[in-house]
Amino acid sequence: MKQLLEKYKKTIIDGDIQKKVEKIVSNACSLYNVDNLKKAFSFIDLTTLNSTDTLDKGKLFADNVSNFKSKFPNMSNVAAICVYPSLVESVRKNLTDKNVRIAAVAAGFPTSQTFLEVKIQECKMAVEKGADDIDIVISIGRFLAGDYQVVFEEIKAIKEAIGDAHLKVILETGVLPTLQDVRTASIIAMEAGADYIKTSTGKLEPAATLEAVYVMTDAINDFFKTTGKKVGVKPAGGVSTPKQAIEYLAVVKNNLDEKWLNSNLFRIGASRLANNLLNEIIKLETGEKKEIKHF
Repeated sequence: MKQLLEKYKKTIIDGDIQKKVEKIVSNACSLYNVDNLKKAFSFIDLTTLNSTDTLDKGKLFADNVSNFKSKFPNMSNVAAICVYPSLVESVRKNLTDKNVRIAAVAAGFPTSQTFLEVKIQECKMAVEKGADDIDIVISIGRFLAGDYQVVFEEIKAIKEAIGDAHLKVILETGVLPTLQDVRTASIIAMEAGADYIKTSTGKLEPAATLEAVYVMTDAINDFFKTTGKKVGVKPAGGVSTPKQAIEYLAVVKNNLDEKWLNSNLFRIGASRLANNLLNEIIKLETGEKKEIKHF
């Protein structure tokens, strides 16, 4: 593991990253237009992760997504619906838009504090029930203890177990002590087979930050240069406004260029963002201020 990390060695200074992000954000206003807002909408993993979620909630999510194109024919749909494993079957049964993926949080989400065998089985069962994407959390305690090889092996085993399903690996960046740790976790996850690296569960604070996504996308760029493999990025947790969505888009564009500005490589985990983007898009296109709550 030491040799692997040495291959990607780069010193990350938190203050320097903050200044770079501030510069990107100051120029992000040039990206604030209808086309980019629609693009950001198409990156959304529409999410409900509450202990009160029912099968009917899964059906409602699926119905709203299925009906979206008939009501908004000039927009692309969200990228995915993200739920707990117990709701996957209900979503799969009721989702008629086959371009929208189904994501399940699994492997002891949100703490990852269970046995590897249980993590693997839960992920496999979610895929069997119809999940296209699996979102897992790294073993944060093991990472903080410096047990990087354990973290790597767990991700690798889960990726092998879920076959063709996409694996999103949540780093829970808000509890990592430094941005250098964010880079280290990013490299470990990608080398272990992650298809996306994701900031947060949304269950801890701070959740997604622009600084974390800057470091993650920089690591993705270095990984791509080294291996030729494109890995996606997913900010999640607290992303709720159109302005925030455009700022994250600006960071991704700055570090990874236009090739990553599609739902195959860029997702935004959100529950409130979809309706907020819809209202802003309608306001910019028509001049009318509405309060639409489609989702």
